[in-house]
Amino acid sequence: MRTVRRLLYRDIASSVALVTAAFLALFFFIDFVDELSAANRRGGTVALAALRAVLDLPGHLYELTPIVLLIGTIYALSRMAQASEFTILRTAGLGPGRALRLLLWPGVVASVLTFALGEWVVPQAERASVITAAQQSGADIRIGSAGAWIKDSSGSLPQAKQSAIHVGAASADGDLMQVRIFEFDDSSRLVRRIEAARAQVAPDGRWTLFDARLTDWPAQDASPAAPPGVDRAGPSGPSAAAAGADAPAAPPARLGVVQRQMAEFSWRGSLTPAVVGAAVMPLQTMSTPDLWRYSRHLASQSQAAQVYEIRFWTRALYPLACIVMAALALPFAYMHARSGGVSLKVFGGIMLGISFILANHMSSHLGQLRDWTPWIAAAAPGALYMIVSLASFWWLVRYR
Repeated sequence: MRTVRRLLYRDIASSVALVTAAFLALFFFIDFVDELSAANRRGGTVALAALRAVLDLPGHLYELTPIVLLIGTIYALSRMAQASEFTILRTAGLGPGRALRLLLWPGVVASVLTFALGEWVVPQAERASVITAAQQSGADIRIGSAGAWIKDSSGSLPQAKQSAIHVGAASADGDLMQVRIFEFDDSSRLVRRIEAARAQVAPDGRWTLFDARLTDWPAQDASPAAPPGVDRAGPSGPSAAAAGADAPAAPPARLGVVQRQMAEFSWRGSLTPAVVGAAVMPLQTMSTPDLWRYSRHLASQSQAAQVYEIRFWTRALYPLACIVMAALALPFAYMHARSGGVSLKVFGGIMLGISFILANHMSSHLGQLRDWTPWIAAAAPGALYMIVSLASFWWLVRYR
């Protein structure tokens, strides 16, 4: 059995490595050409374009791992079936159940590698790519088309019960740019607005705002100070009787709006730098724990968190797609050589892999549109393809 495993795993590993190298070379060429065009517009160099193309490779490898495993395994098994090697193994006692267990191990190894890529390598590479692009262009990192909004349950005033923070951009060194903070009291009345050109967030949640402008709307005063001999109801003595009951009461006075300009202002919030970074950086730069923390923060602030919850479950379950793809490749070994050559089976594997990626994206978007349970929207494509794989495998073993 050890010889069978060595033969099978060696062929699968060499085929997967060949397919991976071909796909990565193709994507590197496409990204490099795109980056060269962008570098000409921004005044960049060829070296920076090549660096950004290299930094994009871990993300491509993460997305392609289930597909290259499927194509490489199909190629290895189809070649063994064409040379009658798999038929000899079946005659020697390699039953369907044992063959399925043998193929699950490459799927498990690929799942572990995919998980490591998605948790550590891809977020760091994507973050470095975004920072490199910002440094190359000499501009700040734009956050979407309208910036990022963050809610906080604290404020700088005693009466402030909730704050809404808007961040327009981020610098390459991690500072937040074009920051606006709106503080509200328990009746949702605006009590303070803070505008700052630049901000830094400390690990304890304290924001240091530079070139800050504070605008305060104090609470209404009950009434102006009464002069001697006059109370809040009106003048005393005979004049009060002459005025009668029709005299209007003195209106409450409102204090004026207070504006201040400060070179540096310390604002205490409850948001950690990880939550703030998750809000302002692209989704590709977030790991699975980052997605979970930010989705929980959105839920605690009564904000829509379904996009991040679906993304979290998709990222958490995506490594298991490698096991699904390994099981999906096994039926191709039970097809006779006259059912199609190796090239035809590899083409079928490519179509299956592309359809799986499309199903993943469609399920995520439909989950957002139809308000599906996040883990169901993320797990549905993998479960469907696993059922199709096992059903095809059972049918080929039973009737072919």
